[in-house]
Amino acid sequence: MPAENTVTVTQIASGNGQKPGQQATLVGLGLNKIGRVRTLEDTPSVRGMIRKVAHLIKVEEKA
Repeated sequence: MPAENTVTVTQIASGNGQKPGQQATLVGLGLNKIGRVRTLEDTPSVRGMIRKVAHLIKVEEKA
């Protein structure tokens, strides 16, 4: 299986006080605590989720 492009996301801010959809998006990304790190496939659906909570996370691209 060929190596897929991945993206590493780190939660840097709390989801508390955000809109409920943004809190659910953090959970969908596997993030629900500050400092959590997840490596995810770089797909359009993941990119959309990242865009929705961009102010709460830090993104690192992996080729």
